[in-house]
Formats: sequence, C-alpha cells, structure tokens
Amino acid sequence: MVVRRIVGVSEDRPLFTDALGELVDLTETELTLATAQGPLRVPLQEVHRAKRVPATRRPRAADVIALELASNEGWPAAVQARLGAWVLRAAQNWTGRANSALAVGDPDRPLEAAIDAVVDWYDRHGQQALINAPMPLAAPVNAALDNRGWTARPLTLVQTAPLSRVLATTAERPDLPAVELADAPTDDWFTMVAEHKGSLPEAAVRVLTGVPETVFAQVRDADGELLAVARGTVTGAGRWHGIGLLQVAPRARRQGLAQHVLRAMAGWAAQRGASRAYLQVEERNTSAVALYQRVGFDTHHTYLTREAPV
Repeated sequence: MVVRRIVGVSEDRPLFTDALGELVDLTETELTLATAQGPLRVPLQEVHRAKRVPATRRPRAADVIALELASNEGWPAAVQARLGAWVLRAAQNWTGRANSALAVGDPDRPLEAAIDAVVDWYDRHGQQALINAPMPLAAPVNAALDNRGWTARPLTLVQTAPLSRVLATTAERPDLPAVELADAPTDDWFTMVAEHKGSLPEAAVRVLTGVPETVFAQVRDADGELLAVARGTVTGAGRWHGIGLLQVAPRARRQGLAQHVLRAMAGWAAQRGASRAYLQVEERNTSAVALYQRVGFDTHHTYLTREAPV
C-alpha cells in the first residue's frame, strides 16, 4: 500500500510525503510498513490517505516458504514434528526460532484447529506455545492470533543478499587478524555466544552443531583472546548461506571486524555452491540493520514471533 502522511505545515498548508510498502502491523495508534529501506512506523494521526496498490515487490509465497525452510534447516531444533506443512519445534526454550511453530503452508486443518493443535503440542512439551508467522504470507494467522489475545515479540527482518554483492562491498583487511574458519566450535566460542544468547543447554549445542555444512568463524588477538565470532551454514535446495551469531567483543568494535568475518564466511559459502545469503535481525537493532545494509542486504520479508497467553 501507499501511505500519504503529514510531515509538517508551511504557510498554513500541510506538507506530505509518501511511503510505499507492505502493511505488516496495525494498532490503535500506528501502522507499520515493511519498505525497501526497512520497517517504517507511522502514527495514525499523521496518515492523510492510504491506498492499496498492486504488489510489484512482494516476494512470491513459494520463495518465502523456501527461504523459511532453508532457515529451519540451518537452525535445527532438537525436537521437530509436522502439522500438515507447519513445523513444530522445541529446543529447551533456547531462542524463539527453535521453539516456535513455523506457520508456512497448509496445516492440513482449519486455521483455528491448527492453532489449538499447536497449543496442545507445546503443552505436552512443557513449553509456552509460540508461532513464527512470516509476513505477508501468514497475515491470516496473525489476524487469528490477534483475536485470541496472543502477544508479539519485536518484528524480525529476514534479509538476503547475493554473495557476490557481499564480497564486492567488503574489502580485504590484511591489517586485521585473520578469520579462522573451523568445523567445530571451541569452548571460548561457546562462552562468547552464551554472553549474548544466555546459557546453552544441550539442545542449543545440537542446534548449533546439527547442520552438516557449518562453519564457526573466530578472530583472535595476538594473545589468543577472542575478538569476534559468527556461525555460517549452507542449506536448502537453493544452497542458501545462513549467517548468525555475529558478535564482536566491546573492546574491538568499530574496527571493521564484523565485515571482515562476513567476507570470510561468504567466501567459504561460495566455495560450497551457495550464491545467496540470508540472516535474521530484529528491526529495533538499528546498528546491526545499518551494518547489513552497508554490505548489500535487503529485507526479503518479515516475521513476528507470537506468544500464547499464559
């Protein structure tokens, strides 16, 4: 849709600007559009006019499903089950992605019955029911969950980029310590990830090490202390390179280490036949979104992780 919003007044006349994007959220006070530049929140009091237009940039449903399934392969929950085409996942509550029902495709039953089945499955596993609802594909799911009083975690952007673009926009940095690419994580690699993601239960280790084509990136200083880590995978029929857990130690930030690691992992993935990369980042993490934009990532689609009432 296109939204015309009031951005000011000049000589007693309102000034307008237009925004084009996918409507992904609407509350009593604001709407959120997923635009080519990222999510845009617009207070309703600023909306002058809104109009639905043909969706020329919307990803095909099949492309969203394929990317979500490749992402699921790259972040494999210890326990998985099927509800029609939906994927039910549990991993001792470590990360929302590995502990939510992925609502893509047909659940093989009416929507309300599918939601009931998700709640029952998570009850049996002693966990709160979560549903991962990609937008705009799962808009009917989100609407049904709204009616049931399910809450939403912060909006997540699923971003993609050609590996050729990542390699072209990141320079080689011989002045920085080399990026080590290992087949298995070290103990201090796990420790650095735990500082950001919380303690790692057994199921978390299975998520991190359960993909055949996985690389664990690390950068160390002259004393052997970790400066940066990340994890990369290659999965899916489309040979997608998944990027996750990119972290830089506070003392080593603003030196180009993040791009240094991204470049090294992109080269690793390209050697294994991947041509495209994806990552998931919360929309509110503006510094990370800006970093990924600089190296060529665009938002492919978004998703909301919905939480059942407790």
